[in-house]
Amino acid sequence: MTVPEELRWTDTRRGEEFTLTTLNIRLLPDGRLAAKAYGRPTAGGRGAYVSFRVPDRPELAALVAAAADRAAALWAAHGGLD
Repeated sequence: MTVPEELRWTDTRRGEEFTLTTLNIRLLPDGRLAAKAYGRPTAGGRGAYVSFRVPDRPELAALVAAAADRAAALWAAHGGLD
């Protein structure tokens, strides 16, 4: 899912700053959610699309929960595992 502009953040890897713009959310076999943030170099260009840990911020936790709820509703609307 795309992270709204006002919730985006930056992080650094190997001396390069990245702007985190998307989240990938998965349901683990034990029922917990796993989320990774992805972004590109802040300086622009065609750098790699790199994953980062999602910070422990209430507004990001709410975004992850809302995305999971939406995915569950879409799954159920399309018959789930039927």
